[in-house]
Amino acid sequence: MTIREEYETIERQILHPKACLSSKTKGRLKREKEDDIRTAFQRDRDRIIHSKAFRRLKHKTQVFFSPQGDHYRTRLTHVLEVAQIARTIARALRLNEDLTEAIALGHDLGHTPFGHAGETVLREIHPEGFEHYEQSLRVVDILEKNGQGLNLTYEVRDGILNHSKGKEGQILSDAPATLEGQIVRVADIIAYLNHDLDDAMRAGVIKSSDIPSHFIEKLGNRHSKRINRMVRDVIFSTIKADYEKITVSEEIESLMYELRQFLFERVYYNPLVLQEAQKAKYIIEALYNYFLEHPHLLFGDVIPSLREVHRAVCDFIAGMTDRYALYTFEKIFMPKSWVIS
Repeated sequence: MTIREEYETIERQILHPKACLSSKTKGRLKREKEDDIRTAFQRDRDRIIHSKAFRRLKHKTQVFFSPQGDHYRTRLTHVLEVAQIARTIARALRLNEDLTEAIALGHDLGHTPFGHAGETVLREIHPEGFEHYEQSLRVVDILEKNGQGLNLTYEVRDGILNHSKGKEGQILSDAPATLEGQIVRVADIIAYLNHDLDDAMRAGVIKSSDIPSHFIEKLGNRHSKRINRMVRDVIFSTIKADYEKITVSEEIESLMYELRQFLFERVYYNPLVLQEAQKAKYIIEALYNYFLEHPHLLFGDVIPSLREVHRAVCDFIAGMTDRYALYTFEKIFMPKSWVIS
């Protein structure tokens, strides 16, 4: 018996009956030999961590563009916080931590530079639209490893594709095929509700006194207390519901919706934030149109169809970090300084 098989046996013994066992995965897009040490979901997690797209997350915006302080969140710290919250919930519920972690670490690989401002522009100008969760799946299926993709399992791919909510979307959903995927969906919003609030106060966009008093009363007066309150509610509400789906109490769900609405009104739609977002949108749109007009920069002499050019330009820009987008914009559009002796 291999180490992997021993661990798969342990999973069957200790995980909840409704957990997704690594030995029961629906498989990969392309069949491959099993590892003798790591389970299928452990391998997926490792492939994501070692991918180029994952490394680029450290220089992609969460909310505030190119912040000068050292303690603002980036897209990378966001996914790490989501993974930590999701693993806590998964362990408490005796669900598959490895699957949960893999989904959490991979869920935002397709995010654009400049956060949702960049996503909005690509959604408007790319003929086929753009959604970061679909792009995340495209990254792991096609774009990574020079077009080979990471060949992840069905369960991880499903969790990545179905993690997002959008502005009007539901916090709770059984759209992910596994409970582990549903955990990441909830952990994602727990993470960003709390760290975006924290960053907004750090940036001076809002003050602690601006937070409605009933949030403080019900959720706590500190970042850690608010996260702990939400996480505990998810755990005990799911147990109470007999694991039918990952859920929260009506009270906490209502507070989460209210807090999200508060962030949209006071932070995401704040004039200072929107002003910077407009600059980011201008940069992304200018780069997109430039490469659309100069496809040889991406393809060389053999130019494919216009549809393929649009797709390649969209992929190229979506993969940029904030600083690479700024560097490329400056290189193309800003005049160079001439030294005349």
